[in-house]
Amino acid sequence: MKLMTKELEKRFAEIGNQSQKFDPIIVAKFFNKTRNLEWYVTEYNPKNQTCCCYLKGFTDEWGVFYLPNLESPDRPVELTIERDIYFKEINLSELIKEQNKNISKDIEQEL
Repeated sequence: MKLMTKELEKRFAEIGNQSQKFDPIIVAKFFNKTRNLEWYVTEYNPKNQTCCCYLKGFTDEWGVFYLPNLESPDRPVELTIERDIYFKEINLSELIKEQNKNISKDIEQEL
């Protein structure tokens, strides 16, 4: 799957650099469902094809990745990365609130 579309590239260009923002806008979400990893992308640099993202997985952290590495057709099937085509832009603070609500619901169901 092609992760970066022309529409996403245009939107990233409109938003620009968010590295100094306390509550950046997350423009796109990429994920690997077998490894339970999610890349919440806030910036894209088309010159060097890198993205800045909030990565949720084994640990939650900020990072930068080289987009062609995620799009590589040589990746094993269990490591395939997809783009969430239903994802709507959201600020990081709102995303964290939503995820905390979901965690609370899961805990309540287990009790």
